[in-house]
Order: sequence, then C-alpha cells, then structure tokens
Amino acid sequence: QVQLVESGGGLVQAGGSLRLSCAASGRTFSNYGMGWLRQAPGKEREFVAAITWNGGGSKYGDSAKGRFTISRENVKNTVYLQMNSLKPEDTAVYYCAADGIFQSPIVPTTQWSYRYWGQGTQVTVSS
Repeated sequence: QVQLVESGGGLVQAGGSLRLSCAASGRTFSNYGMGWLRQAPGKEREFVAAITWNGGGSKYGDSAKGRFTISRENVKNTVYLQMNSLKPEDTAVYYCAADGIFQSPIVPTTQWSYRYWGQGTQVTVSS
C-alpha cells in the first residue's frame, strides 16, 4: 500500500512558478512510476506529467511541455512538479498518483494507469 500526500499548491499570478511535492509512504515507492494529473471544475481529469520508477523516462501532456518538469528523489520518497510560466488555464486541483506496477519501463500517461492517488492540491493562477 502506498499513501500519497501532495503539497505546494496555492495562489500565484500568471507568469509565476510553483513547485508541487508529493510525499509517499511505504517502501515500494521507489519501484513505481509516478505522475501528476489535474482536474479543473467541469472538466475531465487531464494528464500533466509522469516519470518511470528510476527516473529513466518521462512524458508530458501538451499543456505542460516546455513549462513543467517532473522529477523524483527516491531516497526521500518524493516526486516533484516544477511549474513555470503559469497561466490562468493551469488552475486546477493537481493530483499525485502511483501506478503500482513493479519497475515498469512504461511511462504511465492515462488516469487508468494509476492505482494509488493523493488527495490533491489546489493551484490557482490569477490573471
């Protein structure tokens, strides 16, 4: 079992930056692919970024490419999402998730790829 707790969300002006963190409990964190997804009011959950268990591969959703960076520190059981050049359309609840698959080489890019979810953290970007 993996428990995930996000932090780092908040209110920021357009053009600003935020770094989200996701702290995981459990010894198996370092073996799982991790991702960030977001959901804005009235919209479907959207893939933002994901990284393989060892950091060897990563992928980004179209809205995140060139602005966001996902990384992980397995020794700290933490995955990060650095968000730069934020836009009002980035406003959403951001969720951290773990795929629960042992050392998969595949980067999980859909919400159905994930077994474990955090409670989410709100990011609001003002114009």
